[in-house]
Amino acid sequence: MFTLEQFVADCRAALKEDSSHARVREVVARAVSDPAAVLKALGEPQRAEMQNLYRSDNLTILNVIWAPWMTLLPHNHQMWAVIGIYTGREDNIFWRRVPGHSDKVEAAGARALCEKDAQPLGRDIIHSVTNPIPRLTGAIHVYGGDFFAVQRSEWDAETLLENPCEGEKMVRRFEEANAMLLKR
Repeated sequence: MFTLEQFVADCRAALKEDSSHARVREVVARAVSDPAAVLKALGEPQRAEMQNLYRSDNLTILNVIWAPWMTLLPHNHQMWAVIGIYTGREDNIFWRRVPGHSDKVEAAGARALCEKDAQPLGRDIIHSVTNPIPRLTGAIHVYGGDFFAVQRSEWDAETLLENPCEGEKMVRRFEEANAMLLKR
């Protein structure tokens, strides 16, 4: 049975054992292997948002709810992450810096994450995220640091050029997605 308190304790213990994402990925995979238990503990997703479940200097745990057809621009985290899907689907496009143009990216791969999937992302990964289905998607995102204290980058949708990632802009994207959801 999933409880938030035990999940946080397990993630903290896994991080103490191994500072990489390897042990944390096992904890996340175990949690999302029972989506009904996660839904019971966190509640059925109602709107697009990033819920802060736990935050410390070396670990952040978010409950990320993606609106239908919502997309985030290519961005980095500057720390490792583990993504676990407990309802819906999250498509990731992975990007790499263009040789000779270090401020520009090009697509380098993709991975569709479905319910019960747990995917590690390395510290230097650049990715964009899309919810390609017509309902809300729920994902537990675990980061190897203080997600809110790190300066990140995002890449422009048209030019694919690097810019600072501003937290207010990201919050606005979730609110815009909610506004579109209400129009449906």
